Amino acid sequence: MKTLHNQRESAQTLALRALAWLLADEELTGLFLNATGAGPADLRARALDADFHLAILDFLLMNDDWVVAFCDAQTLPYTAPMQARMALGGTEDWQG
Repeated sequence: MKTLHNQRESAQTLALRALAWLLADEELTGLFLNATGAGPADLRARALDADFHLAILDFLLMNDDWVVAFCDAQTLPYTAPMQARMALGGTEDWQG
């Protein structure tokens, strides 16, 4: 059984993998930046920010096709992004 710390660390890693996957697609990158209000310079600066991890996962979870494509590309179960989102918790508004 994973400890809470390990679950959170795994969830943060998954969020960063999702970010890399999003950034590989120019259209998704634009949609993500528009949805979060982040700029290109923010991506590197906020990569270790827990609230930004939530924003990444929330964005991915907005579209089932994105979840399927990401999970297929990463060889993950389709439930992995939601499980990661739940492990990170938080209710902060990630826009702005």
